[in-house]
Amino acid sequence: MDVIAIQESSMTASRIIEFKIGGMDCSNCVGTIERAVRRLPGIEAVKVSLVDSSALVKLDTRKVSQNAIYEAVKDVGYHVQR
Repeated sequence: MDVIAIQESSMTASRIIEFKIGGMDCSNCVGTIERAVRRLPGIEAVKVSLVDSSALVKLDTRKVSQNAIYEAVKDVGYHVQR
């Protein structure tokens, strides 16, 4: 039973967030942001859209916070619009 509890726990720790990003104007911007977010522990997937000026991130909430993701985006020179 302990194994089942651990598996259920790991499934509920995943969360998907979407947020707007300001300051992007080319595909290099997209790559820079995606690399910065992927470097964080607990990032399961990241997709940045230049067309929508947004990011969609799947994260493990036990390993990384939403604020840490926002800070990673800001640290590479872009604005997070919540």
